[in-house]
Amino acid sequence: MEQICIRLVKLDILSIIRASNRFPSAIRCCGQRLCLRRASLCASDLTRTNSSVTAAASLCLRSRSRLNTCITAFRPAAERVPRIIQPTREFHTSGRLRALPAPLIWMLLKPLQKLTAIILGRSIRKWWLALPPNKKQLFREWTWRRRWHLVGAGTGLLFFVSICLLTHLDESPVTGRTRLLLFSRENFMELARVTGEAYMEEFKDSLIAPSDPRHQVVEQVVRVLAERNQDVAEISSVPWTVHVVDGPTINAFVLPDGNVFIFTGMLEAVADIHQLVFILGHEMAHALIGHAAEQASLSHVVELLSLILLTAIWAICPRDSFAVLGHWIQSKLVQFLFDRPFSRKLEAEADQVGLKLAAKACADVRAGPVFWQQMEIYDQLRGEPTIPEWLSTHPSHQNRVRQLDRLVPEALELRASCDCPALPKADPRVVFHQAVKLLLDNAKKQEQIAQEEKNEKERAGVMLPFPQSPPVLTQGSQPQRGGVLATSTLLSK
Repeated sequence: MEQICIRLVKLDILSIIRASNRFPSAIRCCGQRLCLRRASLCASDLTRTNSSVTAAASLCLRSRSRLNTCITAFRPAAERVPRIIQPTREFHTSGRLRALPAPLIWMLLKPLQKLTAIILGRSIRKWWLALPPNKKQLFREWTWRRRWHLVGAGTGLLFFVSICLLTHLDESPVTGRTRLLLFSRENFMELARVTGEAYMEEFKDSLIAPSDPRHQVVEQVVRVLAERNQDVAEISSVPWTVHVVDGPTINAFVLPDGNVFIFTGMLEAVADIHQLVFILGHEMAHALIGHAAEQASLSHVVELLSLILLTAIWAICPRDSFAVLGHWIQSKLVQFLFDRPFSRKLEAEADQVGLKLAAKACADVRAGPVFWQQMEIYDQLRGEPTIPEWLSTHPSHQNRVRQLDRLVPEALELRASCDCPALPKADPRVVFHQAVKLLLDNAKKQEQIAQEEKNEKERAGVMLPFPQSPPVLTQGSQPQRGGVLATSTLLSK
């Protein structure tokens, strides 16, 4: 018996068999239990009957439902080739496993990295303290003799790190700024998908229906922003989805995959549609520039350098209490010297790009600075303490107003070049300034009137001092009354 085994490499063999006009094909299914092995085709002589040969070619494949699908091809007897192709091994394909996004893995491993650095530094300190003096001296001499080797190794490591950082430089969209990106846009798209699912689960009971007028307004603003900025590839390539959350929080954010989340508190905080366009343009700027990936990349580099410093702190400090204090100081220095200044820089860039997006959407960009002036007054009315800018992740309201005032003329020129309708002559900034001034003047006048009335009442003797000691009531006497009641009694007599 002659056997010819042909191993399957691709499933394209099915189309080849069907495309062949030499014989018709029939498909049959069999529920046999399959082995996890590759399939092969074997040709062998099967039967010869009455000098006529009937050959059949059979191919069995495994499906995901564990059903063995076989394709059998019969060759006419006239060809006199007594062969049949039958399966001897079976083909198996497994489902594609989805890996976790790299930024998510890094965030999960971040506490473990710090713990490893602490354990390593503490172990080095205990090892050094346990060494006898002669071995310590020998180690110092050994280090001194090989100092140039150590310097060379450090220089090589620094060169390698520099090459790695230089190869991950990228140009920021819209602004053209050179930045460091260790994580790809695809990684953050996957992370945005996971984050979006988590937010949808968190806000599932607070989401406003799409038929709500507030949802329709936000959806229309996002649609206009996306349509008027189709020249930006990061906007035209993303499907934008709006989610309005019913809550008093004055906040809005946009994920890199185009999911827009805005709270009703933000809708109540804006004064008009132009401010809403500016706010959503600001949040969309964060997403299209990829500020989350950029901030995570810089944080990753700073964190790796901090791990070296953290290991040195726990190795050098003689006690754990000193090491904990040094660890706290190191974390605060990283926070105030790197993380928060960089976050303020990204917020300022989002204001700049968001103003351009709003200008191309034909919004009145002069309303942008007015929004932050409103927020400053709102914080003062609520009695919130003023935080110094260097302690915050966002620029102060005053600095934002000054920056936007500098950018408004350029944004107005961009708006005029986009065939937008003319703006009213009344500048919203001037109108707001006059309205605030009028309110302050009225409040000052009311305060002066109240003070004058108080002085007149004091001069007229309306306000009398209360007695120093409580009056003693005797039987049949009336209680003494002070203040306005006592004065009215005296006047009646």
